[in-house]
Amino acid sequence: MRVRSRGARDEHGVGVVMFLGLSAVLVLVAAVSTGTVAVVLAHRRAQVAADLGSLAGATALQAGGDPCAAAAGIIGRQRARMTSCVAQGASVVVVTSVPLAVSLGGADVRARARAGPQGSLPWRTGQQ
Repeated sequence: MRVRSRGARDEHGVGVVMFLGLSAVLVLVAAVSTGTVAVVLAHRRAQVAADLGSLAGATALQAGGDPCAAAAGIIGRQRARMTSCVAQGASVVVVTSVPLAVSLGGADVRARARAGPQGSLPWRTGQQ
């Protein structure tokens, strides 16, 4: 026969409670990490599309073609959407967006890029 002394506590089942608590914390950390990585990857994809689109647009502008059509073609191949394209002198400014998954809010991640000859960029001429 087992005799419990007064004040002694039964610790049976504590391991299960600890395991469940730590598992919940690990699931939460994994979910937050996955969401963060998805946002970063979407921004990188939008930035790559903007960079390539602005370079294609600047090249087309220098050759006398339509810079925004050239930029749109490249941006579409990157699975991004062109939201803005402006030719400013000899440079081209492109804004792209990539949608996030619905589970992350479904918002658009945007990126902006400018390309053109060295003398036409704003840090060389003092323009904005």
